[in-house]
Amino acid sequence: MHTNRISPARKILFWLGATLGLFLLTGCDFNLANLTPASIPENPSSIYTIQARAVPKAATIVPNSLDARLVIDGQEFKMNASTLGEGLYELDYQLPSGRDEIAYYFIVHYKVDRDGSIRDREMYTEVQHTKILKRGASLLANRGPVGARIGVSGRGFTPQDVIYVEGVQARTVFESVNAISFFIPAIDPGKTYRVALGGAGTTTPLGTLRVDPSKLSVSPSSLTLRTGQKTSLSFTLPSPAASGGLLVDVQTDVPDSVIMPEVIVPQGQVTATITVEAGRPGQGNLFVKGFGAGEIVIPVTVTAK
Repeated sequence: MHTNRISPARKILFWLGATLGLFLLTGCDFNLANLTPASIPENPSSIYTIQARAVPKAATIVPNSLDARLVIDGQEFKMNASTLGEGLYELDYQLPSGRDEIAYYFIVHYKVDRDGSIRDREMYTEVQHTKILKRGASLLANRGPVGARIGVSGRGFTPQDVIYVEGVQARTVFESVNAISFFIPAIDPGKTYRVALGGAGTTTPLGTLRVDPSKLSVSPSSLTLRTGQKTSLSFTLPSPAASGGLLVDVQTDVPDSVIMPEVIVPQGQVTATITVEAGRPGQGNLFVKGFGAGEIVIPVTVTAK
């Protein structure tokens, strides 16, 4: 922090001369502090309040002589005394389009009375930085079973955003710039996982999610079909699916032999029934993870016509 009134050339020398640091910090007439957060959420107006506190320390300061200024991009802006408290100053600054950081410093001009001699003084801070947070998000629920749909609220979402549960990519649904949701992927229940939002070249932690155990029954328990034949396959929960429904992630090791749609138990329902069509001849299984003992296996056999 600097107090003596000096020429621009000497200011540069003082900044470069590390040995002068102690001198520049001595004899401060003010306590000058930046009250602006290091990061501020983005707002639609792109107007951000920069705040500082200047508290006099020396009795020689001339009353009402303080003039607080904010310097951004080489321009000085007069700061206004805040109504929130003594010694507080603020300025509403409109950030130019395309920028996500404000670099600035404060200058306080004032006068001192040295035995009847009025002299001009100034104090200035080092360069300060405030980052504009264009993205932010929070989970609307912190637990649920595998397949449950979890909402995420925030700002700055895009259709390219993806939710990860402990590194596992979850099926993510873009709803608006302020809302997305995801289905808890087929991971081991009974554990707590870290959740993160990925997109726009960044990863944003969202907190933790407890994955609760749940049961699911599948009927029939095995399939034997001929190529082109169709049959029904039902998935039943012990209680109605919560808001957003429940996604049953069905995998198979014979994808050419089984043709089936996505399985979602609708909100408020306990059963989802789909039509399975037999493809090429083959023998394998359908796998449903995350329920019961961890995995449900449905044997599948497809024969030629």
